[in-house]
Amino acid sequence: MPELKPILFAEDSPSDAELTLEALNENRLANRVVHVKDGVEALDYLRCEGKYSQRKPGNPAVAILDIKMPRMDGIEVLRAIRSDSSLKRIPVVMLTSSKEEHDLIRSYDLGINAYVVKPVNFTDFLEAVKLLGSFWAVLNELPPNGVTQHD
Repeated sequence: MPELKPILFAEDSPSDAELTLEALNENRLANRVVHVKDGVEALDYLRCEGKYSQRKPGNPAVAILDIKMPRMDGIEVLRAIRSDSSLKRIPVVMLTSSKEEHDLIRSYDLGINAYVVKPVNFTDFLEAVKLLGSFWAVLNELPPNGVTQHD
């Protein structure tokens, strides 16, 4: 049985991170969740650099990004992922409090797979995260590693 791919979760807000991790845990996903606190750390993880230089190579099942993060925001991370041939097929979900139209449009223009606005209601938030985790980590079929597109 192949090893389950981790979920990369980039969120700088401690309270939002705690709620999201709790919701993913309640869903009993077998996937390990790697929580990073900003976009620079997310890219270090994806590229096996910095403190992640010793990790086993491989892309996550999904990258869940907040937009508003220090050092590098979620839009910049998305842009970097989509411009890197070894990362561009990673499903990316924005899980953000931003309802700003320009954030939504920029995300889709850069190839986001889903854009989810964090519900204010706690129960709704938990349910949204559970659904995200179930779909992207369990149901979604990923392309095999190392496959390149021939244009």
